[in-house]
Amino acid sequence: MKAREAPADEADDDDWFEPPTTEQDDTIEHSLFGEILDWMLAPLLLLWPMSIAITYLVAKGIANQPFDHALEDSVTVLTQQVKQADGAMLRHVPDKNGKGRDFLRGDDVDTLYYLVVGPRGEYLNGDRDLPPPQDPDKYRSGMVLFRNDTIHGTPVRVAFSYLDIPSGNDDEPSRALVQVAETLEKRAQLANEIIKGVILPQFIILPVILALVWFALARGLSPLAQLQERIRARPPDDLSPIESGQVPEEITPLVGSLNEMLARLSLSIDMQKRFIADAAHQMKTPLAGMRMQSELALRQTDHDEIHRSLLQLAKSSEAATRLVNQLLALARAENQPQAGTAFEPIELSELARGVVQDWVQASFAQHIDLGFEQPAYSILISGNAMMLRELLSNLIDNALRYTPAGGSVTVRVRSTLELAILEVEDTGPGIAPAERAHVFERFYRILGSNVDGSGLGLAIVREIAQQHGAEVDIFNNPRAQSPKLPGTLLRLSIALLLPDAPEEDDITYG
Repeated sequence: MKAREAPADEADDDDWFEPPTTEQDDTIEHSLFGEILDWMLAPLLLLWPMSIAITYLVAKGIANQPFDHALEDSVTVLTQQVKQADGAMLRHVPDKNGKGRDFLRGDDVDTLYYLVVGPRGEYLNGDRDLPPPQDPDKYRSGMVLFRNDTIHGTPVRVAFSYLDIPSGNDDEPSRALVQVAETLEKRAQLANEIIKGVILPQFIILPVILALVWFALARGLSPLAQLQERIRARPPDDLSPIESGQVPEEITPLVGSLNEMLARLSLSIDMQKRFIADAAHQMKTPLAGMRMQSELALRQTDHDEIHRSLLQLAKSSEAATRLVNQLLALARAENQPQAGTAFEPIELSELARGVVQDWVQASFAQHIDLGFEQPAYSILISGNAMMLRELLSNLIDNALRYTPAGGSVTVRVRSTLELAILEVEDTGPGIAPAERAHVFERFYRILGSNVDGSGLGLAIVREIAQQHGAEVDIFNNPRAQSPKLPGTLLRLSIALLLPDAPEEDDITYG
């Protein structure tokens, strides 16, 4: 049973639209050329000091090798001079001048030190200040080993070896220590020479590398500059796609996205042009009628004729006002955000009830029974309340216009398991199946309807429905009482925000 709605005692609050405020952040322009150059040169400049450090360490290792071999030879020679005297004493055999140091090959750059120590740690020959190695037990005899040490505060490189001295009985042999040390001046000089030989060419190669990188980047990014010039050379009204065959593969996705944007822009401009042309064409008729009626009223002298002309003028102005309002509604619907950013949860029954209340007085004036049916549960959807009110207002307006006096119009809200259903049902002449695909076009009027209108109402309905991802279907009224008046049922199906309403049996209308 229908629940008839009385007029609301108080007027609904007006819908105010406040344009969103956007904060424009300060942006810094970035150069693709500079960014690539930074990412290429920064690691290069970071690795260069590391390369110098590694080169220095490698140079020191290379410089140590020949001098270590010389120290090893000196230790070997000194070891051969250590002899056993009477099976008990060790001595160092001096050279003919009596000076053991002259036996070693010294020079004017580095100072050589040596030391021979007996099995019991007794001093035999050499420099007493030369420190012995730490933990002697961990070193094997007969091997020449190396270590870094200091003598008199000066760093030295030390080669040392332990020599087994056999005893006269079956006891384990004793060990003597032979050490030769050398300062590091020649090693440092050789390492520096190696460093110079490696680093100095880098100072020449590095600027060449920078120049080559700069040239390669400029050459590689030249297609971007060419694309920029081609776009700049275009006329302002040229929205044709940019040829992607002349751009590098990496820029092809960017050009493709730009072409898609140009296509959308071209479509939007075409829609605006068509809208302006249609609006200008449609406005000519009511404006011309108003002008004619006003001129006729000015020429009339009879009071009744003047009154009749003013009535016609009022009707023309009313038609013009409705046309302008619908044109503005259509323009607002077409420019509404498509991504749902302006959507919010809406209780569909409450929204429909408020719209029906707005049309109660108009239904009384036309002697049409306007009813509203809703379920006992809440139906939530996501949408723009202002746009959905506009959609339902156009459906009710169309139904009231085409329903003869004494008929009825019913607004119904229900749901299935996943969809919210909004239906507007009337007892008018109906819409023939052949016409149903065309009534959603702009300014389309069914011939012979003899009803004033602009032909924009259902176009607005379709635009708003598409923005909400909804479908609009047209059926005959299954409750029509007269074959001559089959009526119309317009159904809007939109996804539920919370699909938890009780499932209803879906009704199929023919």
